[in-house]
Amino acid sequence: MRIAAGALVLAALAVTLWRGVTDPRNALAFGIFIAVGELARWGAGPREREPAPLGAAGALAYALLGESAGRDTGHGVLQTVAVTFAAALAGGAPHGPSLDHLARRVLTVAFAAACFQPWHAVGGSYYVALLLLLLVLTALCDAVLCAVLRRARTADPFGPLLREELRALPGIGSAVCATGVVIALGVAVAGLWALPVFCVPLLLTQLSFRRYAAVRTTYRQTIASLARATEIAGYTRHGHARRVAELSRAVGRDLGLSGRELTVLEYAALMHDIGQLSLVDPVPEGSTAALPEAQQRRIALLGGAVVRQTGVPSAVAVVVERQADPYRDQPLPARIVRAVNAYDDLAGDSGCAGGPLGALERLRLGTARDYHPDVVESLARVLARGGLTPAPAG
Repeated sequence: MRIAAGALVLAALAVTLWRGVTDPRNALAFGIFIAVGELARWGAGPREREPAPLGAAGALAYALLGESAGRDTGHGVLQTVAVTFAAALAGGAPHGPSLDHLARRVLTVAFAAACFQPWHAVGGSYYVALLLLLLVLTALCDAVLCAVLRRARTADPFGPLLREELRALPGIGSAVCATGVVIALGVAVAGLWALPVFCVPLLLTQLSFRRYAAVRTTYRQTIASLARATEIAGYTRHGHARRVAELSRAVGRDLGLSGRELTVLEYAALMHDIGQLSLVDPVPEGSTAALPEAQQRRIALLGGAVVRQTGVPSAVAVVVERQADPYRDQPLPARIVRAVNAYDDLAGDSGCAGGPLGALERLRLGTARDYHPDVVESLARVLARGGLTPAPAG
Protein backbone atom coordinates (compact mmCIF):
# COMPACT_ATOMS: atom_id res chain seq x y z
CA MET A 1 0.00 0.00 0.00
CA ARG A 2 2.92 2.34 0.67
CA ILE A 3 4.24 1.56 -2.81
CA ALA A 4 0.87 2.38 -4.40
CA ALA A 5 0.63 5.64 -2.45
CA GLY A 6 4.22 6.54 -3.31
CA ALA A 7 3.68 5.91 -7.02
CA LEU A 8 0.51 8.01 -6.95
CA VAL A 9 2.30 10.86 -5.18
CA LEU A 10 5.19 10.83 -7.65
CA ALA A 11 2.77 10.94 -10.59
CA ALA A 12 0.72 13.71 -8.96
CA LEU A 13 3.77 15.85 -8.21
CA ALA A 14 5.23 15.35 -11.67
CA VAL A 15 2.00 16.23 -13.50
CA THR A 16 1.27 19.22 -11.25
CA LEU A 17 4.78 20.64 -11.71
CA TRP A 18 4.63 20.05 -15.47
CA ARG A 19 1.21 21.63 -15.99
CA GLY A 20 1.45 24.23 -13.26
CA VAL A 21 -0.89 24.70 -10.32
CA THR A 22 -4.50 25.33 -11.29
CA ASP A 23 -6.13 28.05 -9.17
CA PRO A 24 -3.07 28.58 -6.94
CA ARG A 25 -5.02 30.72 -4.47
CA ASN A 26 -7.28 27.81 -3.54
CA ALA A 27 -4.38 25.37 -3.51
CA LEU A 28 -2.37 27.60 -1.15
CA ALA A 29 -5.33 28.23 1.17
CA PHE A 30 -6.26 24.55 1.47
CA GLY A 31 -2.60 23.55 1.73
CA ILE A 32 -2.11 25.88 4.69
CA PHE A 33 -5.36 24.62 6.23
CA ILE A 34 -4.27 20.97 5.95
CA ALA A 35 -0.77 21.75 7.23
CA VAL A 36 -2.12 23.61 10.26
CA GLY A 37 -4.49 20.71 10.93
CA GLU A 38 -1.59 18.25 10.83
CA LEU A 39 0.51 20.54 13.00
CA ALA A 40 -2.28 20.72 15.59
CA ARG A 41 -2.64 16.95 15.81
CA TRP A 42 -2.74 15.49 19.28
CA GLY A 43 -0.02 13.19 20.55
CA ALA A 44 -1.60 10.11 19.04
CA GLY A 45 -0.69 6.66 20.17
CA PRO A 46 -1.19 3.52 18.10
CA ARG A 47 -4.83 3.27 19.21
CA GLU A 48 -5.86 6.69 17.97
CA ARG A 49 -7.72 6.22 14.70
CA GLU A 50 -7.54 9.84 13.45
CA PRO A 51 -4.75 11.90 15.03
CA ALA A 52 -5.32 14.99 12.83
CA PRO A 53 -9.07 15.43 12.24
CA LEU A 54 -8.74 19.05 11.11
CA GLY A 55 -6.17 18.09 8.49
CA ALA A 56 -8.34 15.18 7.35
CA ALA A 57 -11.38 17.45 7.00
CA GLY A 58 -9.39 20.00 5.00
CA ALA A 59 -8.06 17.32 2.64
CA LEU A 60 -11.54 15.88 2.14
CA ALA A 61 -12.97 19.35 1.51
CA TYR A 62 -10.34 20.03 -1.18
CA ALA A 63 -11.15 16.69 -2.81
CA LEU A 64 -14.86 17.60 -2.86
CA LEU A 65 -14.33 21.19 -4.05
CA GLY A 66 -16.02 21.70 -7.40
CA GLU A 67 -16.57 25.46 -7.20
CA SER A 68 -15.13 28.42 -5.32
CA ALA A 69 -17.41 31.45 -4.94
CA GLY A 70 -19.43 30.23 -7.91
CA ARG A 71 -16.43 29.55 -10.19
CA ASP A 72 -15.37 26.09 -11.34
CA THR A 73 -12.07 25.08 -9.76
CA GLY A 74 -10.89 22.37 -12.13
CA HIS A 75 -7.84 21.38 -10.09
CA GLY A 76 -8.39 17.68 -10.71
CA VAL A 77 -7.47 14.52 -8.85
CA LEU A 78 -3.68 14.64 -9.23
CA GLN A 79 -3.36 18.21 -7.98
CA THR A 80 -5.57 17.29 -5.02
CA VAL A 81 -3.17 14.47 -4.18
CA ALA A 82 -0.10 16.68 -4.65
CA VAL A 83 -1.41 19.50 -2.43
CA THR A 84 -2.61 17.07 0.25
CA PHE A 85 0.69 15.21 0.35
CA ALA A 86 2.85 18.35 0.44
CA ALA A 87 0.71 19.96 3.15
CA ALA A 88 0.51 16.79 5.28
CA LEU A 89 4.26 16.29 4.99
CA ALA A 90 4.97 19.90 5.98
CA GLY A 91 2.50 19.91 8.87
CA GLY A 92 3.61 16.51 10.16
CA ALA A 93 7.35 17.26 10.02
CA PRO A 94 7.60 18.57 13.64
CA HIS A 95 5.95 15.36 14.91
CA GLY A 96 7.99 13.09 12.65
CA PRO A 97 6.02 12.13 9.51
CA SER A 98 4.42 8.69 9.58
CA LEU A 99 4.56 6.83 6.27
CA ASP A 100 1.44 4.86 7.13
CA HIS A 101 -0.45 8.03 7.99
CA LEU A 102 0.64 9.73 4.75
CA ALA A 103 -0.19 6.69 2.63
CA ARG A 104 -3.65 6.39 4.15
CA ARG A 105 -4.33 10.13 3.76
CA VAL A 106 -3.20 10.16 0.12
CA LEU A 107 -5.15 7.08 -0.94
CA THR A 108 -8.35 8.16 0.83
CA VAL A 109 -8.24 11.65 -0.69
CA ALA A 110 -7.46 10.23 -4.13
CA PHE A 111 -10.47 7.91 -3.87
CA ALA A 112 -12.80 10.75 -2.84
CA ALA A 113 -11.53 13.08 -5.56
CA ALA A 114 -11.67 10.41 -8.27
CA CYS A 115 -15.28 9.62 -7.37
CA PHE A 116 -16.36 13.26 -7.05
CA GLN A 117 -14.63 15.14 -9.87
CA PRO A 118 -16.46 13.45 -12.80
CA TRP A 119 -19.87 13.94 -11.13
CA HIS A 120 -19.74 17.32 -9.40
CA ALA A 121 -21.47 19.06 -12.33
CA VAL A 122 -24.60 16.89 -11.95
CA GLY A 123 -26.22 19.42 -9.58
CA GLY A 124 -29.94 19.51 -8.90
CA SER A 125 -31.71 17.24 -6.49
CA TYR A 126 -29.15 14.49 -7.04
CA TYR A 127 -26.24 16.50 -5.68
CA VAL A 128 -26.98 15.94 -1.98
CA ALA A 129 -27.61 12.23 -2.53
CA LEU A 130 -24.33 12.02 -4.47
CA LEU A 131 -22.40 13.65 -1.64
CA LEU A 132 -23.95 11.37 0.97
CA LEU A 133 -23.16 8.26 -1.07
CA LEU A 134 -19.63 9.51 -1.68
CA LEU A 135 -19.10 10.15 2.04
CA VAL A 136 -20.20 6.62 2.90
CA LEU A 137 -17.89 5.12 0.28
CA THR A 138 -14.97 7.31 1.36
CA ALA A 139 -15.47 6.39 5.01
CA LEU A 140 -15.54 2.69 4.09
CA CYS A 141 -12.41 3.11 1.97
CA ASP A 142 -10.60 4.81 4.85
CA ALA A 143 -11.68 2.09 7.29
CA VAL A 144 -10.40 -0.63 4.96
CA LEU A 145 -7.08 1.17 4.48
CA CYS A 146 -6.68 1.68 8.22
CA ALA A 147 -7.41 -2.02 8.87
CA VAL A 148 -4.92 -3.08 6.18
CA LEU A 149 -2.19 -0.91 7.70
CA ARG A 150 -2.88 -2.23 11.20
CA ARG A 151 -2.88 -5.77 9.82
CA ALA A 152 0.57 -5.21 8.31
CA ARG A 153 1.85 -3.63 11.53
CA THR A 154 0.43 -6.08 14.09
CA ALA A 155 -0.29 -9.27 12.09
CA ASP A 156 -3.72 -9.41 13.74
CA PRO A 157 -6.59 -10.93 11.70
CA PHE A 158 -8.07 -8.53 9.15
CA GLY A 159 -11.74 -9.25 9.94
CA PRO A 160 -11.75 -8.13 13.60
CA LEU A 161 -9.61 -5.11 12.74
CA LEU A 162 -12.04 -4.03 10.02
CA ARG A 163 -15.02 -4.48 12.36
CA GLU A 164 -13.26 -2.33 14.95
CA GLU A 165 -12.63 0.40 12.36
CA LEU A 166 -16.23 0.32 11.16
CA ARG A 167 -17.52 0.61 14.71
CA ALA A 168 -15.31 3.67 15.22
CA LEU A 169 -16.75 5.52 12.21
CA PRO A 170 -19.68 7.18 14.05
CA GLY A 171 -17.19 8.95 16.33
CA ILE A 172 -14.57 11.38 15.09
CA GLY A 173 -14.87 9.96 11.57
CA SER A 174 -18.41 11.26 11.14
CA ALA A 175 -17.33 14.71 12.39
CA VAL A 176 -14.48 14.79 9.86
CA CYS A 177 -16.78 13.81 6.98
CA ALA A 178 -19.47 16.32 7.95
CA THR A 179 -16.96 19.15 8.34
CA GLY A 180 -15.28 18.34 5.04
CA VAL A 181 -18.58 18.51 3.17
CA VAL A 182 -19.69 21.70 4.93
CA ILE A 183 -16.36 23.41 4.14
CA ALA A 184 -16.56 22.38 0.47
CA LEU A 185 -20.14 23.65 0.16
CA GLY A 186 -19.31 26.84 2.05
CA VAL A 187 -16.32 27.64 -0.15
CA ALA A 188 -18.40 26.89 -3.25
CA VAL A 189 -20.85 29.65 -2.24
CA ALA A 190 -18.87 32.15 -0.16
CA GLY A 191 -15.30 31.57 -1.26
CA LEU A 192 -12.27 30.99 0.94
CA TRP A 193 -13.77 33.01 3.80
CA ALA A 194 -15.71 29.86 4.64
CA LEU A 195 -12.53 27.98 5.60
CA PRO A 196 -11.90 29.55 9.04
CA VAL A 197 -15.63 29.86 9.78
CA PHE A 198 -16.69 26.27 9.20
CA CYS A 199 -13.64 24.67 10.82
CA VAL A 200 -14.59 26.03 14.28
CA PRO A 201 -17.04 23.20 15.19
CA LEU A 202 -14.47 20.51 14.36
CA LEU A 203 -11.76 22.44 16.19
CA LEU A 204 -13.91 22.48 19.33
CA THR A 205 -14.65 18.78 18.83
CA GLN A 206 -10.92 18.09 18.51
CA LEU A 207 -10.22 19.96 21.75
CA SER A 208 -12.94 17.95 23.49
CA PHE A 209 -11.50 14.69 22.17
CA ARG A 210 -8.05 15.74 23.31
CA ARG A 211 -9.30 16.37 26.83
CA TYR A 212 -11.14 13.05 26.78
CA ALA A 213 -8.01 11.25 25.55
CA ALA A 214 -5.96 12.86 28.33
CA VAL A 215 -8.48 11.76 30.96
CA ARG A 216 -8.56 8.25 29.50
CA THR A 217 -4.76 8.05 29.52
CA THR A 218 -4.60 9.18 33.14
CA TYR A 219 -7.33 6.68 34.03
CA ARG A 220 -5.43 3.81 32.44
CA GLN A 221 -2.18 4.85 34.12
CA THR A 222 -3.97 4.80 37.48
CA ILE A 223 -5.26 1.28 36.82
CA ALA A 224 -1.79 0.15 35.71
CA SER A 225 -0.32 1.57 38.91
CA LEU A 226 -2.87 -0.32 41.01
CA ALA A 227 -2.09 -3.49 39.07
CA ARG A 228 1.62 -3.13 39.89
CA ALA A 229 0.84 -3.16 43.61
CA THR A 230 1.00 -6.97 43.59
CA GLU A 231 4.44 -6.88 41.97
CA ILE A 232 5.79 -4.26 44.37
CA ALA A 233 4.47 -6.26 47.32
CA GLY A 234 6.18 -9.39 45.99
CA TYR A 235 2.99 -11.34 45.27
CA THR A 236 3.50 -11.71 41.51
CA ARG A 237 6.41 -11.82 39.09
CA HIS A 238 7.66 -8.61 37.51
CA GLY A 239 5.64 -7.59 34.46
CA HIS A 240 3.02 -10.31 34.91
CA ALA A 241 -0.02 -8.00 34.88
CA ARG A 242 1.25 -6.07 31.84
CA ARG A 243 1.99 -9.25 29.88
CA VAL A 244 -1.40 -10.76 30.69
CA ALA A 245 -3.15 -7.51 29.70
CA GLU A 246 -1.37 -7.14 26.37
CA LEU A 247 -1.71 -10.80 25.45
CA SER A 248 -5.37 -10.83 26.52
CA ARG A 249 -6.05 -7.82 24.32
CA ALA A 250 -4.44 -9.58 21.35
CA VAL A 251 -6.50 -12.73 21.97
CA GLY A 252 -9.66 -10.65 22.41
CA ARG A 253 -9.11 -8.92 19.08
CA ASP A 254 -8.44 -12.29 17.44
CA LEU A 255 -11.80 -13.51 18.77
CA GLY A 256 -13.66 -10.47 17.46
CA LEU A 257 -13.83 -8.16 20.47
CA SER A 258 -13.41 -4.46 19.83
CA GLY A 259 -13.94 -1.00 21.30
CA ARG A 260 -15.31 -0.97 24.83
CA GLU A 261 -15.14 -4.78 25.10
CA LEU A 262 -11.37 -4.69 24.57
CA THR A 263 -11.01 -1.89 27.12
CA VAL A 264 -12.93 -3.87 29.75
CA LEU A 265 -10.82 -6.94 28.97
CA GLU A 266 -7.58 -4.98 29.28
CA TYR A 267 -8.54 -3.38 32.60
CA ALA A 268 -9.67 -6.72 34.02
CA ALA A 269 -6.45 -8.39 32.90
CA LEU A 270 -4.37 -5.67 34.52
CA MET A 271 -6.19 -6.07 37.84
CA HIS A 272 -6.88 -9.81 37.77
CA ASP A 273 -4.40 -10.61 40.59
CA ILE A 274 -5.23 -7.73 42.91
CA GLY A 275 -7.14 -10.09 45.22
CA GLN A 276 -3.81 -11.65 46.24
CA LEU A 277 -3.12 -8.58 48.37
CA SER A 278 -5.62 -9.98 50.88
CA LEU A 279 -3.54 -13.15 51.42
CA VAL A 280 -1.39 -13.46 54.53
CA ASP A 281 1.24 -15.55 52.73
CA PRO A 282 2.03 -14.86 49.05
CA VAL A 283 1.44 -17.61 46.52
CA PRO A 284 4.82 -18.92 45.28
CA GLU A 285 5.78 -16.72 42.28
CA GLY A 286 2.17 -15.45 42.24
CA SER A 287 1.08 -18.49 40.23
CA THR A 288 -2.63 -18.99 40.95
CA ALA A 289 -3.10 -21.56 38.16
CA ALA A 290 -1.83 -24.37 40.41
CA LEU A 291 -3.95 -23.42 43.45
CA PRO A 292 -7.00 -25.41 44.54
CA GLU A 293 -10.21 -24.33 42.85
CA ALA A 294 -11.78 -22.98 46.05
CA GLN A 295 -8.77 -20.77 46.74
CA GLN A 296 -8.72 -19.46 43.18
CA ARG A 297 -12.37 -18.44 43.48
CA ARG A 298 -11.76 -16.80 46.86
CA ILE A 299 -8.92 -14.70 45.43
CA ALA A 300 -11.06 -13.80 42.40
CA LEU A 301 -13.99 -12.67 44.57
CA LEU A 302 -11.70 -10.63 46.82
CA GLY A 303 -10.16 -9.05 43.73
CA GLY A 304 -13.58 -8.17 42.36
CA ALA A 305 -14.50 -6.50 45.64
CA VAL A 306 -11.33 -4.39 45.48
CA VAL A 307 -11.96 -3.46 41.84
CA ARG A 308 -15.48 -2.27 42.66
CA GLN A 309 -13.97 0.24 45.10
CA THR A 310 -11.76 1.81 42.41
CA GLY A 311 -14.60 3.33 40.40
CA VAL A 312 -13.93 1.38 37.19
CA PRO A 313 -16.94 0.03 35.26
CA SER A 314 -18.71 -2.84 37.00
CA ALA A 315 -18.09 -5.02 33.93
CA VAL A 316 -14.39 -5.06 34.86
CA ALA A 317 -15.17 -6.31 38.37
CA VAL A 318 -17.43 -9.03 36.93
CA VAL A 319 -14.58 -10.34 34.76
CA VAL A 320 -12.18 -10.35 37.72
CA GLU A 321 -14.72 -12.13 39.93
CA ARG A 322 -15.56 -14.83 37.38
CA GLN A 323 -12.08 -15.61 36.09
CA ALA A 324 -11.89 -18.72 38.30
CA ASP A 325 -15.32 -20.14 37.35
CA PRO A 326 -15.67 -23.15 35.03
CA TYR A 327 -15.38 -21.78 31.51
CA ARG A 328 -18.91 -22.81 30.52
CA ASP A 329 -20.23 -20.34 33.12
CA GLN A 330 -17.88 -17.50 32.18
CA PRO A 331 -18.32 -14.54 29.83
CA LEU A 332 -15.75 -14.45 27.03
CA PRO A 333 -13.46 -11.82 28.66
CA ALA A 334 -13.19 -13.95 31.82
CA ARG A 335 -12.35 -17.01 29.72
CA ILE A 336 -9.58 -15.06 28.05
CA VAL A 337 -8.11 -13.71 31.29
CA ARG A 338 -8.17 -17.16 32.87
CA ALA A 339 -6.39 -18.86 29.97
CA VAL A 340 -3.80 -16.12 29.43
CA ASN A 341 -3.06 -15.83 33.15
CA ALA A 342 -2.55 -19.59 33.37
CA TYR A 343 -0.30 -19.53 30.31
CA ASP A 344 1.94 -16.80 31.74
CA ASP A 345 2.06 -18.55 35.13
CA LEU A 346 2.95 -21.92 33.62
CA ALA A 347 5.38 -20.61 31.00
CA GLY A 348 7.28 -18.63 33.62
CA ASP A 349 7.37 -21.56 36.05
CA SER A 350 10.81 -23.16 36.16
CA GLY A 351 9.14 -26.46 37.02
CA CYS A 352 7.05 -26.52 33.84
CA ALA A 353 8.69 -28.79 31.27
CA GLY A 354 8.85 -27.39 27.77
CA GLY A 355 8.55 -23.70 28.66
CA PRO A 356 5.96 -21.78 26.59
CA LEU A 357 5.16 -24.77 24.35
CA GLY A 358 4.74 -26.99 27.37
CA ALA A 359 2.48 -24.39 29.01
CA LEU A 360 0.32 -24.26 25.89
CA GLU A 361 0.01 -28.05 25.86
CA ARG A 362 -1.01 -27.97 29.54
CA LEU A 363 -3.77 -25.55 28.62
CA ARG A 364 -4.92 -27.80 25.77
CA LEU A 365 -5.13 -30.70 28.19
CA GLY A 366 -7.32 -28.56 30.44
CA THR A 367 -9.89 -27.71 27.78
CA ALA A 368 -12.26 -30.39 29.08
CA ARG A 369 -13.21 -28.12 31.99
CA ASP A 370 -10.83 -25.28 32.87
CA TYR A 371 -10.08 -23.47 29.60
CA HIS A 372 -12.30 -22.85 26.61
CA PRO A 373 -10.89 -24.62 23.50
CA ASP A 374 -11.53 -21.60 21.23
CA VAL A 375 -9.63 -19.30 23.60
CA VAL A 376 -6.68 -21.69 23.85
CA GLU A 377 -6.47 -22.03 20.06
CA SER A 378 -6.73 -18.27 19.68
CA LEU A 379 -3.89 -17.89 22.18
CA ALA A 380 -1.85 -20.36 20.12
CA ARG A 381 -2.48 -18.31 16.96
CA VAL A 382 -1.46 -15.07 18.67
CA LEU A 383 1.72 -16.65 19.99
CA ALA A 384 2.51 -18.10 16.56
CA ARG A 385 2.23 -14.58 15.08
CA GLY A 386 4.83 -13.32 17.53
CA GLY A 387 2.85 -12.70 20.72
CA LEU A 388 4.53 -11.77 23.97
CA THR A 389 6.88 -14.20 25.57
CA PRO A 390 6.75 -14.66 29.33
CA ALA A 391 9.44 -13.41 31.62
CA PRO A 392 11.95 -16.06 32.69
CA ALA A 393 11.31 -17.71 35.99
CA GLY A 394 12.90 -16.03 38.95
